Amino acid sequence: MSTKSEIIELKQRVIKLERQITYLMKHLRLNYCEKPEEAIYPEILELIRKGKKIRAIKLYREETGVGLKEAKEYVESLEM
Repeated sequence: MSTKSEIIELKQRVIKLERQITYLMKHLRLNYCEKPEEAIYPEILELIRKGKKIRAIKLYREETGVGLKEAKEYVESLEM
């Protein structure tokens, strides 16, 4: 296989992977963030969906070490 055809094949594979990731992110209702500390935790989203806001705040505090006010604001920002 020539270098040019290898590059084309790799580009096609990257496009396919990007589509798959986009689909999964939408399906799981996740947002991508460059900074890990701003990442949305799937467990927290699940608690919010189940109406367990206090448990979501507690989990976020445990995971990040932030205070109650910051955790509450973060969880409320995720409510849809």
